[in-house]
Amino acid sequence: MDLDLRKLRYFAALAENLHFGRAAESLFIAQPVLSRQIRALERELGCDLLVRTTRSVQLTPAGAQLYEESRGLFTSVDSAVRRVREVDRGVERLVVGFASGLYISAALRAFADTRPGVEIELLGLTWWEREVPLRDGRVDVGYLRRPFDESGLRTVTVGAEPEVACLPVGHRLAGPVATGRPLLAADLAGEPTIGAQARRAASIEEKFELIASGHGIAVVPRGVAEAYSRPDLIFRQVMGLDPVETCIAVAENRRERRVREFAEIAAAVLAENIS
Repeated sequence: MDLDLRKLRYFAALAENLHFGRAAESLFIAQPVLSRQIRALERELGCDLLVRTTRSVQLTPAGAQLYEESRGLFTSVDSAVRRVREVDRGVERLVVGFASGLYISAALRAFADTRPGVEIELLGLTWWEREVPLRDGRVDVGYLRRPFDESGLRTVTVGAEPEVACLPVGHRLAGPVATGRPLLAADLAGEPTIGAQARRAASIEEKFELIASGHGIAVVPRGVAEAYSRPDLIFRQVMGLDPVETCIAVAENRRERRVREFAEIAAAVLAENIS
């Protein structure tokens, strides 16, 4: 079946507002029109998307899933429309995403030497999305750390970096251990960990604030530690932890020349600059 994007956008507005009147107002349409479109969408999909009462509107499990799927779909469509318009205007643009603490400037300079006419935009990749912007088209090429869902992506490993323990100043492990030996993975056993299931942080900055205030410790890639150096935190390399692989990633359906060339240049340049 062909999914009507207009009906889907109507549904997304209703899912955001959970109120027909407010959703219709945000869409600049009449409420009866919105109701008819949602009913039509439910008939086309063959399932109920909403639980309606006289006082409230709630999403069914199917409705919640459709709403989650729709957000990525809209982003993909908007990205595709942007690329089409850029081609029509004769603009070549490349959006490069990178994870915290990974530096891609050497690849940008090398690419600019060969393709000076391509406009470059940068987007920092957050830990909670990672590869998602590659899938929905916001990013053309990504420089990120494993692990992540690599299905539908082409990846090239370019290096690896050790992980380090992030500790508050004054922590028992912040200085040399009693025997003078290096910090071992076993030394971290039993320590409350920020980012574990029990307590997650929404950002690197929030994570480090929690650690500095004594709420736990974390193990982070060395590049992140170097990018967020601060006087109230100590970073110590930990023996016995596997290094984190870094890679260049591109969506499999992206075959544009500028995307392919940048990925090749980045993979070569960044591999050469591994310390």
